[in-house]
Amino acid sequence: MTRKCELTGKLPMSGNNRSHSEASTRRTFRPNLCQVTLISDTLGQSFRLRVSAHGLKSVEHRGGLDGYLLKASNDELSQRCLKMKRDIIKKKAEIGGTAKAA
Repeated sequence: MTRKCELTGKLPMSGNNRSHSEASTRRTFRPNLCQVTLISDTLGQSFRLRVSAHGLKSVEHRGGLDGYLLKASNDELSQRCLKMKRDIIKKKAEIGGTAKAA
């Protein structure tokens, strides 16, 4: 499994370690990934995702998983998250359609 955030698309980056004598050695900067369970209010279901700490903070800022997925661009989301986003949009359309008909 790649070390990639499923929500933000953050990947490992490479750079240099710099010693006191300014000698450089290669190293990787890995994203701070956490295995979390997020709950979708619209779908009424919980999902287990590998999310970076920054991505988790963004989810909370946007008002939960549903709000984050609806505002996020499709390029940065994983395939699982894209399917969740489609399901949320579909469910919201069903709820909105039945409310207008009643």
